[in-house]
Amino acid sequence: MKVNSTKQNGVAIIAIQGKVMGGPDTGELDEKLYALEGKGAKMAIVDLAHCEWINSSGLSILLHHYKKFRDGGGELKLANLTDKIERIMVISRLTAVFKVYDSVDAALKDD
Repeated sequence: MKVNSTKQNGVAIIAIQGKVMGGPDTGELDEKLYALEGKGAKMAIVDLAHCEWINSSGLSILLHHYKKFRDGGGELKLANLTDKIERIMVISRLTAVFKVYDSVDAALKDD
């Protein structure tokens, strides 16, 4: 798994490529999100366009940071869910928790 971080309009975009399966893979994602929170970021968007799979460990990381952002007065949004990832999110009822967008641009526009 690769995790790339960029900024667009002052908002951190975390792009995930590959499988989020726990262990060292989720560690990198976890560290990037903690770093953003530590810098006082109020919003981040996780771009899942190139995420092939996410298991319960990956979902747990996303939920944990969703709560951390929310408790800090911010928001963690998800964008570009593949069909496979969207099915996982629907089955686990996480689409009722996260704001999910068809694109990073759509997530940026919805403040």
